[in-house]
Amino acid sequence: MRILVAEDDANLASGVCQVLRNSGHAVDWVRSGMEADAALDANPFDLLILDLGLPKISGFDVLKRLRSRESRVPVLILTALDGVNDRVRGLDAGADDYLGKPFELAELEARVRALSRRGAGASTLMTHGSLSYDHVARQAWLNGSALELSAREVSLLEIFLKRAGRLVSKEQLVSHLCEWGEEVSANAIEVYVHRLRRKLEPGDVRITTVRGLGYSLEKPVAR
Repeated sequence: MRILVAEDDANLASGVCQVLRNSGHAVDWVRSGMEADAALDANPFDLLILDLGLPKISGFDVLKRLRSRESRVPVLILTALDGVNDRVRGLDAGADDYLGKPFELAELEARVRALSRRGAGASTLMTHGSLSYDHVARQAWLNGSALELSAREVSLLEIFLKRAGRLVSKEQLVSHLCEWGEEVSANAIEVYVHRLRRKLEPGDVRITTVRGLGYSLEKPVAR
């Protein structure tokens, strides 16, 4: 997943970002509500971790603006505001879950996994022909055998599965795979796709290249 962390405490944000990156996610960090609002309006994110006490624009207002744009991005609130009214206010504004400060990073990871499961429905397993993928465990199987994939290949596979049968441009892949300031060339994307394609070859899973446009994960052939 690509995750946006909106938190003005640099030490806390650093710990949160590191834990999420260690789990294989692409993570971007902003310090103010204004930056968070602009980032959410301009970039695709799979999850927002939002501090309510942000400067310039409050977390409450960031959340309201996000939902007013009809975005369904899951939102996990981080707050030092312990009152029931504050928690209720955040949930009523469109948050999906909240975590009071201080908190354990292990609990944050568990909340992120729970929101990921909730966003996909009851099942965490995605199937595509002989391929199965658990998007919470970030593990894939082909013909019943576990696939050894790098973190980048796992993220790439997840993007293709979510858009199976549709064209995915290189620009879309860069947008979902990479954090701000991370330079990834079109040639690098081609290398990642090539490596993933080779690992999927033993099954009935095909990633086709649409010259000049991007890639497409073909629909599995019915047997």
